[in-house]
Amino acid sequence: MNDDTIRLAVVGRILRRRWRLLVVFAVVGALVGYGASLLFPPRWATSISVVLSGTWDDRALLTQAQIATSSVVIDRSAAALQWPGVTGIKLKDQVSAAVTDGNIIKISSSADTPVHAQQLADQLAQQYVAFASQIANTNADSASATQEAALRKLVTQTSSRITALSEGVSPGQTVEGVQARTELEQLRTALEEAVTKLDQTAPASNQGSMVVVGSAALPTSEAPPTRAELVGGGALLFLLLTVIGHLTAARSGRRARTEREITSALGTALLGTVDVPAEGRAHGPQGRGPMGWTRWLLGVETQWDLPTARTSGDEASRQIRYRRVGSRLREQLPPPRRLLVVVPEGDETAGRAAGRLVAEAGSDPMLRVVRVSASRPVVPDRVTESGALVVLSAGSLSGGELGGIAEACADARHEIVGYVVATTVRARPARSADRFPDDDAAPAAVGADLRGGSA
Repeated sequence: MNDDTIRLAVVGRILRRRWRLLVVFAVVGALVGYGASLLFPPRWATSISVVLSGTWDDRALLTQAQIATSSVVIDRSAAALQWPGVTGIKLKDQVSAAVTDGNIIKISSSADTPVHAQQLADQLAQQYVAFASQIANTNADSASATQEAALRKLVTQTSSRITALSEGVSPGQTVEGVQARTELEQLRTALEEAVTKLDQTAPASNQGSMVVVGSAALPTSEAPPTRAELVGGGALLFLLLTVIGHLTAARSGRRARTEREITSALGTALLGTVDVPAEGRAHGPQGRGPMGWTRWLLGVETQWDLPTARTSGDEASRQIRYRRVGSRLREQLPPPRRLLVVVPEGDETAGRAAGRLVAEAGSDPMLRVVRVSASRPVVPDRVTESGALVVLSAGSLSGGELGGIAEACADARHEIVGYVVATTVRARPARSADRFPDDDAAPAAVGADLRGGSA
C-alpha cells in the first residue's frame, strides 16, 4: 500500500474493520471536547450600531472604531457597570468594533450571561459617543477660540481704521463729509452686530453628530464554540486523526505484498499460492491477559489493510492447489524428501495452510511445521531435513522480517527451497470432487498475483 493511491475504498475498509477502535477514539475526543468546554465557560454575544452623520473618509472611520474599543471607553464602561471583580483590562478581550457600510460603527461584546452581554454593549456605545463627542468638542472649542480671537483682533483693527478714516474726512457740514461719516459709522455698527451673532451661534456648532441605534439585542443562544460544538468537534477530530494514522502507517509500512518483494527478501522462488477459507469471527482474543482482551475488543488483531477476501472455487479446486505444491517439491528434491516448514508466529492463515500441506503431502515429502518469531526468528538445527519451506500470507511481514527468517534458516544450515503464499478466500458451497479426477485436470497453479488468481 505504500505505493498505492489512497482511495475511498481504503477508507471504507478502515471503517468496516476498525470501527470499534474508531468509536473508542471518537468517544475519547468527545470527552476531551467536553473537558475543554469546562475550561472555557459558555459565552453570549450581542452587538449594537452607532451611526455617524456627515461625510467621513475611510481613515476617519477606522479611527472611530479604534476609539470605540480604546482603554478610556472600556474603563469608563467598567466603572459604570460596577460588576464585582471586573475591570477594564478583563473586558478588553470581550469587546470589538468594526466599520460597516453607511458610516456605521458596529460594537460587539460577549459576557458570561445574556444580560451582561447586552448591558456591556449598551454601555460601550454610550461611553463611546460621550468620549468621541468630548474629543470633537475639545477640538472645536480650541479652533473656535483661536478663530474668535483672530476675528476680534481683525474687528478692532477695522474699527480703528474706520475711526481714522472718519477723522480724515474734510471737516465741516458739507453734504459729502456728513454722508461719508454716516457710512463709516454704519459699517462699524454692522461689524459689531456680526460679532454678536457669531457668539450666539457658536455653541450650537459644538453638538455631537453620533446616534446610537436602539439598544443591543438580548442574545438567545451561546456564542460559538458552544459545548455541543466542542464535543462534536473533538469526536470528529480524533476520528479523522485515527483514520489518518492508519493511512500513514500503511503507506510508510515496509510489509512485503508482491511476489517480487517476497522473493527479494527470502532469496528464493515462489512455489505457488494456496487458498485458505475464511473462518468466522473469533470468540476470544488470540493472546492472554488484559492486553490480549483489549486488542480483541478494539479489533486491532485483524489486519485492515488486506484486500477483501475473494471467492474461491470449491473444495476440489483448493485441494488441487495443495497437491500441486507437493508435486513441485517432489520434482525439485531428491529422496528422501524431508522439509522443515517455517511459519511466522501470529500468521494464522499461513499456519492453517501449512497444516493442510502436511496432510496433503503425506509421507512424500515428509513435512515438519515449526513456528518462528518474526522479530527474533530461531530455526531448529538441520538433522535429516533436505531444506526449508516458508509458508506465509502476503502483507504479514516486512522485508526485514523475511530477511531475518532467511538468515535464521541459513544459520541452522537449512536451504530454503521455496515459499508458498496462503490467501484467505470466501468458500463456495462444496461440489463433488469427481469433477477433477486427477491433478492434470486442474488449471495451472503458478502465477504472479499473490492476492488471487492462479496458484
